[in-house]
Amino acid sequence: MVLKTINMETINFDQLLLKTAFSCMACDGDIDKREVKLIKRLHKEKKTFGEININSEMENLLIAINRDGQQFLKDYFNQLTTSVLSEANELKLIEVAIETIKADNKIEYSEIKFFKVIRSKLKIANKPILEKNPDFEDYLEQDIISDSYLARLQEDFFDTHISNEFELISEIDAETLDSFKQNNEE
Repeated sequence: MVLKTINMETINFDQLLLKTAFSCMACDGDIDKREVKLIKRLHKEKKTFGEININSEMENLLIAINRDGQQFLKDYFNQLTTSVLSEANELKLIEVAIETIKADNKIEYSEIKFFKVIRSKLKIANKPILEKNPDFEDYLEQDIISDSYLARLQEDFFDTHISNEFELISEIDAETLDSFKQNNEE
């Protein structure tokens, strides 16, 4: 019998990665079904989020963001600030954020601001990001960066962000299944 050992660092990163995808999905005030599908596909096909139970973790994140959306996102930013990540993990986090933002085929200004705040919390250089995502150069263009600018950018995101209450993932999945069944019956 082979025992699988998963260290706490890996579990914490997997949860941070899922929280990143989830936060990018919710930051524009709308959770699109295509974003949910992307996250589930990444987990199922690539095990992007490790060995976590994706459905229960996403339900917990939804409950937390519905309780207090701005505090949830502020806590996420604080978690990013205090996490010690390797360059490979930072790149993975950036890629998941970008994929999630692109998933609904529309990029809102709030998502760009949100991404810039995420980017400001990481140490990775732009070059490895641009090698994999050359179309994201605008997102990486630095404005004049200062601590006060970053604080203003983060606060501006929260000032203009409307915190909605989101539908549970299980309800979104049910709607998607019903829609799929209806389309196949026609």
